[in-house]
Amino acid sequence: MVTKTSSGKNQDRLLTEKELLAMSESDYMDDAQLAFFRDRLQQLEQEILSNADTTTENLRETQFVPDPADRATIEEEHALELRTRDRERKLLKKVQQSLKLIDSGEYGYCEETGEPIGLKRLLARPTATLSLEAQERREMRQKLYGD
Repeated sequence: MVTKTSSGKNQDRLLTEKELLAMSESDYMDDAQLAFFRDRLQQLEQEILSNADTTTENLRETQFVPDPADRATIEEEHALELRTRDRERKLLKKVQQSLKLIDSGEYGYCEETGEPIGLKRLLARPTATLSLEAQERREMRQKLYGD
């Protein structure tokens, strides 16, 4: 993807994190930044799908183990792997929602306030839909009222 930097130059590569953070506030969620986050989210999506395929293969290769202790260990490993994949399944939905937000031009903005979420927060959690302040308010409400 060809993107423009703030200096107006075309570039044929994605931004690095350092370049992303060095950009001015007026460049927030421009084409180059959206391309950066789209790529990061697509990589995360592929990683999750690959892990799911690996788990499926591992579970298909069940072997008969006569020793009850060994069998229990294998079953516990499978249960742990399934819990991990369940968490990743939920993350996959968030990743796909974030990709739709990029397509609609709403990515990077708080769903409650409309304010920018911020590059540092999005780098740490690319699926974030709330600014740090809005997330803290939501968590405080949940703590106080059990929402």
